[in-house]
Amino acid sequence: MLTFCGMLDLAGIERKSVRLLRHQENFPGRPTPYTLWRDAPSVFDTYQETQSVNFEGGLRAPLWASFVGLPGPETLFVGLYSAEFIGLLSEDRVHPLSGRVEEAGSCNLYRLERRQELSEYIGRLWIEWGKGYRSWIQRADSGSKPIVELRRTSGEDPFPGFNQLILKLSEIETVPVSWSAALSGTRGIYLLTCPKTREQYVGSASGENGFLGRWREYFATGHGGNLGLKSRDPSDYQISILETVGSSASLDDVLRLEVRWKVKLMSSELGLNRN
Repeated sequence: MLTFCGMLDLAGIERKSVRLLRHQENFPGRPTPYTLWRDAPSVFDTYQETQSVNFEGGLRAPLWASFVGLPGPETLFVGLYSAEFIGLLSEDRVHPLSGRVEEAGSCNLYRLERRQELSEYIGRLWIEWGKGYRSWIQRADSGSKPIVELRRTSGEDPFPGFNQLILKLSEIETVPVSWSAALSGTRGIYLLTCPKTREQYVGSASGENGFLGRWREYFATGHGGNLGLKSRDPSDYQISILETVGSSASLDDVLRLEVRWKVKLMSSELGLNRN
């Protein structure tokens, strides 16, 4: 079985010199580590430079192999770095991911430099991290990390079309850039389905940022202000699009379509709609 740590061996890199880092922080309305790496790699490198003082012992190694986690078990290799411990952060700066201020002395600073080893696999190599997702720092000499996929290119999948699109709510912030553009520029009627209760909710996206803007509200709050969804425990809803509307459609047109779909699917009687 091919493993990432086996690839380190083939590259002549001692496993004991490498720490494996899996980044998967989420802040509502902010980029994820995956989207930050995808859209602004240099900013992603800056994000990695500061780490909690609590992790100093675990990070003390000359090399870091960095990965980003997507919703669920997916883990993507994004680079091998030389890592030099500098000390406590000397001045305030804005955290690239959360947008909050990291105060001087509140965290450790590292000097990172991207290595050429294994660079041909960046954005292409997907591994099985294992069940210990909370253990986001691990030693390369204490595991193997099976390779589950090696893609030919690091490009993203093409947009499948509005009728074919099916997503989980947790995937909203990691969709490809081309998908985001299509979804934020289109309005219409969508369906949320709870995987736990099988209940459905019909909603409409009529705002400036279309489907994507509305779905981000659900991702941030868990309910988007809807009474029916508030009455249930938060869930990773499945999202699909029932109908799109043109740019000339008025708000009344969209609301009439929403009512029609509620009647068709009986989502008020059998689902989560409350009006």
